[in-house]
Amino acid sequence: MNAKPLELVCPAGTPAALRVAVDAGADAVYLGFRDETNARNFPGLNFDRTDLARGVAYAHGKGCQVFVAINTFPAAGRPGPWRSAVDDAVRLGADALILADTGLLDYAARTHPGQRLHLSVQASAASPAALRFYHEAFGVKRAVLPRVLTVDEIAALNARVPVETEVFAFGGLCVMAEGRCALSSWCTGKSPNRDGVCSPASHVRFERRGDEMMTALGDFTIDAVPDDRPAGYPTLCKGRFVARGAAGHLFEDPTSLDATAVLPALMKAGVRALKIEGRQRGRAYVVQVVSAFRRAVDAAATGAPVPRAGLAALQEGARGTTGAYEKGWR
Repeated sequence: MNAKPLELVCPAGTPAALRVAVDAGADAVYLGFRDETNARNFPGLNFDRTDLARGVAYAHGKGCQVFVAINTFPAAGRPGPWRSAVDDAVRLGADALILADTGLLDYAARTHPGQRLHLSVQASAASPAALRFYHEAFGVKRAVLPRVLTVDEIAALNARVPVETEVFAFGGLCVMAEGRCALSSWCTGKSPNRDGVCSPASHVRFERRGDEMMTALGDFTIDAVPDDRPAGYPTLCKGRFVARGAAGHLFEDPTSLDATAVLPALMKAGVRALKIEGRQRGRAYVVQVVSAFRRAVDAAATGAPVPRAGLAALQEGARGTTGAYEKGWR
């Protein structure tokens, strides 16, 4: 088994979510500023500078770390907001910065040489050469891996890289290589990777037609939902479309990642940390998921059987999957 227990990194989309995540047993929380510098730039979410100072004090008072995600890609010729985010996060006591852009990594490494840097999943780095580059060029200490690798592939990677690895354990899946998604920006003009918004609410429409609810994103119909089925949020990659005469989920079925069953294998593979997705979720979601994974991680650390998370009600379509970790479709 890995000499170190798995670190539990949990979402904090709001100050209230931060507090319940810390109280439920998070080893670290991750969050972003209330602007385009982070990849969850939605109304009602995130932190201003005062919020962050208070959040850091609360978390540190209970032995929990705070990671600040500054993981979108700066606009050409306008690096100011991203550099200010780096400077302010360091000044306010962030334990680590989660970055993706090479220019911003260079700025952070030169300006704040003692600051711990993590590589965001938005960088989509999944090879030994890529991870060695980020470590040697910028001093990156940890990389969040894309959700495309099997457990065996992660183990082989860990044996060849000088950085810690963090992997996703629960929450939303994405069919795109992180940092490369163009679907939402094609439909709405708002980019997940630059503006921090995927399927932004400003472009979402619900319209009743007969006995169906039509959900749309921009000018595109995403689904037609009968009255006896709940209408989900119209995210393009999880829409239903007609192809070859049949309607179905062409890109991705509505399901959620749940890696509970493979926690011992991930631990043995040398993974350092587990990341729970969900900065857009409320406090009830955060406390339930963090509590369940706290129990699971503690059990895995002692070699005891890992308890089932029991989180089906919080999963898309009430279904969970181990995703690429096992790649059962091969």
